[in-house]
Amino acid sequence: MKVYDLLILGAGPAGITAAVYSARKRIDTLVISEDIGGQTAWSGDIENYTGYQFITGPELTSKFEEHMRAFDIRINMPEKVTDIKKQDDGLIKVITDEGEYLAKTLIIATGKHSRPLDVEGEEEFRNKGVTYCATCDGPLFRGKKVAVIGGGNSALEATLQMMKISPKIYLIDIAEQLRADAVMVEKAKAASAVEIWDNSKVKKVLGDKFVKKIVVEKEGKSHNLEVEGVFVEIGLEPNSEFAGILEKNESGEIKVDCHNRTNIEAVFAAGDVTDVPQKQIIIACGEGSKACLSAFKYLSTHRF
Repeated sequence: MKVYDLLILGAGPAGITAAVYSARKRIDTLVISEDIGGQTAWSGDIENYTGYQFITGPELTSKFEEHMRAFDIRINMPEKVTDIKKQDDGLIKVITDEGEYLAKTLIIATGKHSRPLDVEGEEEFRNKGVTYCATCDGPLFRGKKVAVIGGGNSALEATLQMMKISPKIYLIDIAEQLRADAVMVEKAKAASAVEIWDNSKVKKVLGDKFVKKIVVEKEGKSHNLEVEGVFVEIGLEPNSEFAGILEKNESGEIKVDCHNRTNIEAVFAAGDVTDVPQKQIIIACGEGSKACLSAFKYLSTHRF
């Protein structure tokens, strides 16, 4: 079995940046990922990425991929990682749904995925009105009443997107106060199409072939809201379930130090899958570059 100098798991902002840095360092690298772009590909309008006053998530993803493809970087995709192991000889084994790989160093940059509501009807109506990506699926609900679940930036971003095409948006949040950036909150509150339900919780999703309504509990009382779309925007969970050998925090994020080292030698992690605060695209890129430089230093100072 071929032994790579570096395996990179994930091709979002952190993974792609690590791959570009590895190519410039002439590190023998293989990238394994389920997709390109990760959460960035699902993002809407991006106005805080240095160098672009405005760019959409899909456009920035395309720029990332274009940069990576400019180098001779090998990428296996789509491929899902199921386990990682540290062998007695010091090499790291990565097991996927397609095979096994060996490497001297490893960077985990697998990002996060949307947290489910875990309510009755959610699974039944997934992709039948229940969605987790306003950027991807929003246009399907043009002219229809929808509900956006959540109170953070992702929920408000989805709300602002749907304001352009939906006559009624119910913004439902379990907290008493929205937690998104003030500018977005102000825009939502000023919009006649948006009705904010704070201190509220979705209990059921109902319909026939497609979503027809949701049951919302507020102050002990149940309310039926007629909607045809439900956008779940209640946060993200780290894609770290395969990394059983690594130390994680209570949220399942991989713990790293300032050099992106994990508790296992030669294993590094970067981006949203880690416990680094502030999940931002530009931060993930920086962490990806740091992780690669740390891996390069490890390769340069160890004998194999």
